[in-house]
Amino acid sequence: MKIFIAAKPGAKKPRIEQVDDTHIVVAVKERPEDGKANAAIIKAVAAHFGVAASRVRMISGRTARKKVVEI
Repeated sequence: MKIFIAAKPGAKKPRIEQVDDTHIVVAVKERPEDGKANAAIIKAVAAHFGVAASRVRMISGRTARKKVVEI
């Protein structure tokens, strides 16, 4: 399943907002340095969908705020 993510790194409060079945907004505290924000986004998405973080793979958007992950 492909999930389209609008990322908000450096947020004061981490949160996940489900827009519809395939689109979510993910806010994480980590800054976008050395892949820390991407790692936090993957962990948050995995927790939200109840799967292991190793099952979530980032397809595109590693350096962009719009990302696509596959579960």
